[in-house]
Amino acid sequence: MFFRLARFASLLAASAVLPSCAPVDALNASIDINGLSISRDIAYAPGPMGMMDVYRPSPPSAAKLPLVVFIHGGAWKSGNRGEYRFVAAPLARAGLVVAVPDYRKSPQAGFPTFLEDNARAVAFACDHAAAWGADPQRIFLIGHSAGGYNVLMLALDPRYLGAVGMRPTDLAGVIGMAAPADFIPSPDPDVAAAFGVSPDPDEMQPINFARKDAPPILLLHGGKDDIVSPRNAASLQRHMATVGGEVTVRNFPDLGHIGLVVAVAPISAWRAPVRDTILGFIRAAS
Repeated sequence: MFFRLARFASLLAASAVLPSCAPVDALNASIDINGLSISRDIAYAPGPMGMMDVYRPSPPSAAKLPLVVFIHGGAWKSGNRGEYRFVAAPLARAGLVVAVPDYRKSPQAGFPTFLEDNARAVAFACDHAAAWGADPQRIFLIGHSAGGYNVLMLALDPRYLGAVGMRPTDLAGVIGMAAPADFIPSPDPDVAAAFGVSPDPDEMQPINFARKDAPPILLLHGGKDDIVSPRNAASLQRHMATVGGEVTVRNFPDLGHIGLVVAVAPISAWRAPVRDTILGFIRAAS
């Protein structure tokens, strides 16, 4: 039985997580949602991309729980909140309230629209935290790939949260999974579509907003990631050190770009302790 599960999880890890993709559908089907309360299609902004799903333990905890806003990846052009039950449900089962928003993407919307949407989603989640059984003083952002970039920008450039009445210091912690932090200029056409033909790295790269007063940051990366190089995490860590800030980097040598986020699911957890590392960071920062 173990070997059948291992083979299944390996196939999932090797597959891209894309809309209507059979591997991610199978992965989500493996997730037990008994004992969870899932509220779907909550509007945080106008339009079909201004919606979020919220996962909570059920029955609700007597104590207020940490709140996680998970921002999905997809090269700033694809992906949707419904694909990430395999991330949200296991974290909720571990005692977190997890909000998973959609947001506008290229080519309809480029930089900085997706950051503005994410900031609105975070502010909405903060405003509704108490009603969801969460603690608005313990807000964590987690993002994978393009979503990892987004959460780092919210944590480091105060303009985006500032526009919705918040500050980066309102965040209890930020986790970037395979996050592009030092990647412009880039020959990748997806980057050009999302950021413009001649992007200004001073406005668009997390490394240029390194700050001493940033919330605690954990960067997770797979050693076999051939989409977002692990050097991105090392570069942000160095830039933060020069201003007296701190970033913790955790590398998982055997994981690739998609394998890193897939390892959050129970069926793939044997590959690396990604979920345990996330939970340990949140508990320590709470």
